[in-house]
Amino acid sequence: MKKNKAIGVVVAIALFLGLLVYTAAIGFGPTGTGAAKNITLGLDLSGGVSITYEAVGDTAPSAEDMSDTIYKLQQRVEDYSTEAQVYQEGDNRINIEIPGVSDANAILEELGKPGSLEFQLEDGTVVVDGSQVISAEAGVQQDELKNNENVVQLSFDSEGAAAFAEATENNIGNPIYIVYDGEIISAPTVQSAITDGSAVITGMGSADEAEKLASSIRIGSLSLELRELRSNVVGAQLGERAISTSLKAGAIGLVLVCIFMMIVYLLPGVVASISLLLYTALMLVMLNAFDITLTLPGIAGIILGIGMAVDANVIIYARIREEIAAGRSVKGAIDTGFKKAMSAILDGNITTLIAAIVLGMMGSGSVKGFAYTLAMSIILSMFSALVISRLLTNALFALGFKDEKYYGKARETKTINFLGHKKVFFAVSIVLILVGPVSMLIFNQSTGKALNYSLEFMGGTSTSVAFNEDFSIEEIDEKVKPVVQEVTGDANIQATKVTGSNEVIIKTRELSLDERNELNSKLAENFGVDETTITAESISSTVSNEMRKDAFVAVIVAAILMLLYIWLRFKDIRFGASAVLALMHDVLIVLAFYAVSRISVGNTFIACMLTIVGYSINATIVIFDRIRENLSTTKKKSDEAVAEVVNLSITQTLTRSIYTSLTTFVTVAVLFILGVASIREFAAPLMVGIVVGGYSSVCVTGALWYAMRTKLKRKN
Repeated sequence: MKKNKAIGVVVAIALFLGLLVYTAAIGFGPTGTGAAKNITLGLDLSGGVSITYEAVGDTAPSAEDMSDTIYKLQQRVEDYSTEAQVYQEGDNRINIEIPGVSDANAILEELGKPGSLEFQLEDGTVVVDGSQVISAEAGVQQDELKNNENVVQLSFDSEGAAAFAEATENNIGNPIYIVYDGEIISAPTVQSAITDGSAVITGMGSADEAEKLASSIRIGSLSLELRELRSNVVGAQLGERAISTSLKAGAIGLVLVCIFMMIVYLLPGVVASISLLLYTALMLVMLNAFDITLTLPGIAGIILGIGMAVDANVIIYARIREEIAAGRSVKGAIDTGFKKAMSAILDGNITTLIAAIVLGMMGSGSVKGFAYTLAMSIILSMFSALVISRLLTNALFALGFKDEKYYGKARETKTINFLGHKKVFFAVSIVLILVGPVSMLIFNQSTGKALNYSLEFMGGTSTSVAFNEDFSIEEIDEKVKPVVQEVTGDANIQATKVTGSNEVIIKTRELSLDERNELNSKLAENFGVDETTITAESISSTVSNEMRKDAFVAVIVAAILMLLYIWLRFKDIRFGASAVLALMHDVLIVLAFYAVSRISVGNTFIACMLTIVGYSINATIVIFDRIRENLSTTKKKSDEAVAEVVNLSITQTLTRSIYTSLTTFVTVAVLFILGVASIREFAAPLMVGIVVGGYSSVCVTGALWYAMRTKLKRKN
């Protein structure tokens, strides 16, 4: 790279970083377009709209109909936010909480009024009903004159498709009436027989008309007919303190990581720091641009992205130092270092990206929100490490930073015999894993709960209290929650403030009638509230059985696809199998930590486990990549020679494993130290997962692969 070009690269990156920082910090225009303050936050961080529906009818709906309706509503409201929650309240009510919005009436109008839906012929014969509609979406297609027209696209289940096919075949030229809540909302004319279970309604006057019809059909396809009971704008569940401390912790953690990188890696450390700052600013801007809802679990995806960005830089700069130590010129070391690091970085990030894509496609709720944030983090971290770092490193070299003293030189280290201690490592891992089921068995016998399931998983009691004064979330945490905990004996309490009123909704574990009466008395005694105005309802879990099933299936599919990818890339299924086993090892040990510590198992539990999956697989790939590289240059293929390769590869990547684990750990540790109680419960298992992931990548993964190779031999 010529000097003039190098100056241009440095200036361009500086301007790009400045633009991103300005956009994230201030934004453009009177509303601050692009600014971080405009990022859509979840209910836990900013609040939103709460809507309660009640099932129409004199008898209580069946559990099956309630479950089906809740699941379908969850799919509907994800159009507003992937972090929206839908759960049962009492016997016949369904509550919807949508973060990041403040106009309940607008949401009600857009969502539609849930009612009965039927497709009828002219004589009133019902062709199909709403329960047989799978989807209804507004769209655009071209008519015969190649002009765009607004349409509504429908799809039916197998039973509905068969009935619709027969009706359209016998009624070409006649209308089919779409009757919603007793009123005809559309009467499209049948133009041809529709036999594939999909239909298109044309003749829409505008995109708004198409969307309104699609919305009415979607909401009318629910198993139950619902009516609105109440709607409120609610405040953040965690409060302003949670946001401010998280931001402060993130900034401190990032600064500490940058200082560490500059001390350890000298000039490349400065480059890495600039890349990390650019990644962070770009992430904030992209969250805004793609309107992704940021919640506590989403923060985990960003933290993992920072860890992977650091990891990529560590891999690159460690390689550069190795090449300098091997006698290459600094320029040659830079080129070769980036080239050799490429495969490990790509393979590690792609395997994690596979998991993120599968979770985003198959998961729901917070799982999908986490997946979106993680996918974006991965892509941006690769861009910052492989593009920005490379351009800036080469530019600085061209500007005169050519002496190896600016880059450092790898010290010659003695190969450590990790495999010689594999039996000890395996024994330690087995003991740590067994702590989980043993603890869960003991707690299940003594308390009836193997894990400390939170409200999101178990449901509980929702108590609405109108206080005599307007408490802030912080005051609720300090004054109200301790009183509630006296009755429940459980710190797992969620409090949501209804905006514009003194009402607070307190969610706890399921309370008996005596406990409800005791809580009412305590609230009246401590705060002077009128007991007769306090209401309480049983609520279901916000993580439904269907959502849990979606998450479980998504994780299984992701693990299989990651195994296949590693198998194809490394041309040895034993690499993939041992990687997945190591991943399970890390997850099971963190699960044991949850069991022993009794930290609440809720939405953050899912995010924590998914973060560990991404972190662990990335750490494993780095070591496997080095084993593959060293094997290709080794002539002897005996068990002893392979053992030497494994030990050498782990030793060569040991610095990377320690530095990456340390920097990621520091970021989460600051969050733990400065965060409020709920954030500490989120950060603590993440810290355990980072330590376990570092341990398994160094002590377990290589040993697992070696054991499989020596026990399951094949020709090489």
